[in-house]
Amino acid sequence: MKSLSTVLGIIILVVVFFVIAGCGSYNRLIARQQEVNSSWADVENMYQRRADLVPNLVNTVQGAANFEKSTLTDVIKARQQVNNVQISPASAPTDAQALQQFQSSQDALSGALSRLMVVVERYPDLKANANFQELQAQLEGTENRIAVSRRKFNEAVQAYNVSAQTLPVGFFARFFGFLPRPYFQASAGAENAPQVNFNFGAPGSSPTAVPASTP
Repeated sequence: MKSLSTVLGIIILVVVFFVIAGCGSYNRLIARQQEVNSSWADVENMYQRRADLVPNLVNTVQGAANFEKSTLTDVIKARQQVNNVQISPASAPTDAQALQQFQSSQDALSGALSRLMVVVERYPDLKANANFQELQAQLEGTENRIAVSRRKFNEAVQAYNVSAQTLPVGFFARFFGFLPRPYFQASAGAENAPQVNFNFGAPGSSPTAVPASTP
């Protein structure tokens, strides 16, 4: 009888231990998850801020005589694609493919805006336009904020993933369904800076960017 009581006591202690450990792990994972979601909201806000600047930028640039229409069309199409690829701003993505689609659409808009700014170099009057200068400054500031918010998001995801994959929290993470989260990845070709060649030979011709030569 005494041995049975001892066994029951041990079982109860083990159960209590797991309940306490499970609650602690669950609360820790929830806190990490909230940090990820908060960081994601910041990323979304910065990307939305950039998208909101595009219409005013396009309207301003359209006023320049003989401005390359194809460049503006690329920007407009890229912004529309961004609007078509949306992820809930309240919850960070759990699917790597969904995040990759989101990132690809945003990278396409970044590329289109970069090409637009290169073309603008051929239009001194447009560069001197006060409205354009203000929009350019806002875009540059937003791009910097995007880079910072993406870095903070990746840091939050890293902290969450470490918690969700290391013991003892990792055991309860699988039990409660806390899955690893995907990171923002470096854009393809980001390690190679383009060489910009300005071609002023023919009216309406655009400067082109060619890949840097490899060693």
